[in-house]
Formats: sequence, C-alpha cells, structure tokens
Amino acid sequence: MSIPLVILGLLMEGDKHPYQIQQIVNERQMKYYIKMAHGSLYYAFDQLEKKEYVEIVDVIKDTNRPDKTIYRITEAGKKEFEQLLMKQLEKKEHMQRPIYAALTFTSYADSEDVLHVLEKKREEASSLLKKMEWLYARKEKEEEIAKLYIVIRVIMHLKAEITWLEHLIEETKQGRLQHKDLPMLSTSLFGENS
Repeated sequence: MSIPLVILGLLMEGDKHPYQIQQIVNERQMKYYIKMAHGSLYYAFDQLEKKEYVEIVDVIKDTNRPDKTIYRITEAGKKEFEQLLMKQLEKKEHMQRPIYAALTFTSYADSEDVLHVLEKKREEASSLLKKMEWLYARKEKEEEIAKLYIVIRVIMHLKAEITWLEHLIEETKQGRLQHKDLPMLSTSLFGENS
C-alpha cells in the first residue's frame, strides 16, 4: 500500500504529526496489511511537503523530547489523495507468494523439515486469525463498513490459508507431495463435481 495514501488519508481525519500516524497504524491494526518503516514515514512526509500536499501548521517544542511537527493536508493534497485512492483501488492484485516457489522444489528437501515449516506457518496463520477475529469483534459496532471489510477479507484469507496448509501438511505426512494425482484435493477442497 502507498505510504502517501495512508498519510494523506489519516490527515483527512485531522492534523497530525508523523509519530501519531505511526501510532494510529498500530492501534488500528493496520500494521497487518500496511508495511510502513519508521524512517520511510518521515521521508514520505518530507516529499509530501515538497509537493505541497501537506503543510506545517504547528511545531510543538518540548525541552525533554524532539520537536513535534504537526501537518495538515492541503487542497492539492486532497486532490492527490483522491487520485492515489482510485489508483490503489484499481491496482491489480498479484498472487505470487514466496511459498509457491519453495513448494516447486520440495522433492529436493527433507520431508520432515518441510513438514516442520508448514506446521509452523499454520500456527502463525492461526495465531493471526485469532488476533483478527478479536479485532473484528472489538471494532464491528464502531468502524465504517469499508474498514471492517478489510478485516473480514483478512479473516477469510487466513481461514483459506489454514485449510490449504492443513492439506499440504497431510500430503507431506503421507509422503505424497511429489505424487501426480490429487484425490484429496478433488473432493475436499473443490467439491465432488470438480
């Protein structure tokens, strides 16, 4: 996701300093679907200011801490936000995942090692699923529907991921990853008529 889109979108809610943006990303659990390094956030603010999409409205000075620069979105920034939003909505989603390349070559790996990694990935996905279900339960009455649909999609994706991993784990346990027929998949994943 575009860091400028996130910054401008959160500034649409009101004036903020960069650290507040980082806190909001964490508080709203956006960190699960937005990659944002601390340094890149400040760099993005600088770039947005140079392009006059944001402007400084205040600098809060504290003797014990670094100054906090408060930013506001400009009219040009609102137009840029709209363009970034539409561009992000239209962006084609890619299905490449690192695990796909690795699965291609599992016949050259120790099956116990493969099994261990798959089980670990299933546990990680299950843990994240619990967090996202907790987040949904906490937010379902107070968040906009569009924001809830992000969490719903993540939950749906994680459930599918866990099911897929469970099938891979079972095939690995049975020593079938290199076989060429898929009896388990044809009936349990895609239904009887596949």
